[in-house]
Amino acid sequence: MSTFTVQGSFQARDGQQNFETEIEAPNEDVAVERTYAEFGSKHALKRTQIEISEVQA
Repeated sequence: MSTFTVQGSFQARDGQQNFETEIEAPNEDVAVERTYAEFGSKHALKRTQIEISEVQA
């Protein structure tokens, strides 16, 4: 498993909030899906409210 750094922003109560998180995943697509799942559950967001701008290995 590789560690990916995922950067983006999400819709918070006071506007757009930037984020950068590290996700362990076998490939880039799984890292993106896990990011959606993590932010969706922690912040009660839908996928349309999360914008991923960059994924780095």
